[in-house]
Amino acid sequence: MRARMSTLTAVTAAMTAGVLAWAAPAQASTVVLSQGHVDAVDVAFENGALEISVHDETVDPDVERDPADVVFVVKREAAMTVPDDPRYAFLGAPGATVHILPEVQDENLLWPGLATEEVEAGVFASDSIQVRVTRVMGPDGFSVFTTDPVGAPNVLVDSEDGLPDTITRPVGSHLHANWAFEKAGTYRIKIEATGILAATGNRVTSEPAWLTFQVQR
Repeated sequence: MRARMSTLTAVTAAMTAGVLAWAAPAQASTVVLSQGHVDAVDVAFENGALEISVHDETVDPDVERDPADVVFVVKREAAMTVPDDPRYAFLGAPGATVHILPEVQDENLLWPGLATEEVEAGVFASDSIQVRVTRVMGPDGFSVFTTDPVGAPNVLVDSEDGLPDTITRPVGSHLHANWAFEKAGTYRIKIEATGILAATGNRVTSEPAWLTFQVQR
């Protein structure tokens, strides 16, 4: 019996060590970004396929990261009040708190962009591709919008009025917008890139990517 117990203990220890050895790299590889410029959605076209990565410019030299390895932090300093303006009703009730990573850079916050700079002209019809937000999981609404020179919003994504939402972008371009979260907590945002090949008329679509945002209280 003692020999059997020793054998079982050794097997259990080996299995545990194996699990820990597998789990540790995944945990260690997670990168938390809370300040500086990053393309949260960086679209490329390589070997006949569209791909989505995170272009991290918070480090020098800048690097491309797998979205699955990144947590974007929306610091508490991003909290502001929904204006008493019916054009901003998509953010919630006037006076409510909303957390916004702004279109214009704030040095204290994360400045997420959407880039198609790695996609060359002539590859896709109309030299454009679409970034589609297909699902949002979180404690409340999520939206992406730009503002014009007189302060009027142009809503690109609103998780509360039905998904998917599509952002059409020219190739070789770079966009900054306001990323708005209506309540603190964790948001998981599923996206994909799609376009029609100019040479064949065939549609190609990337593998879906999940972006994770942690909104601080």
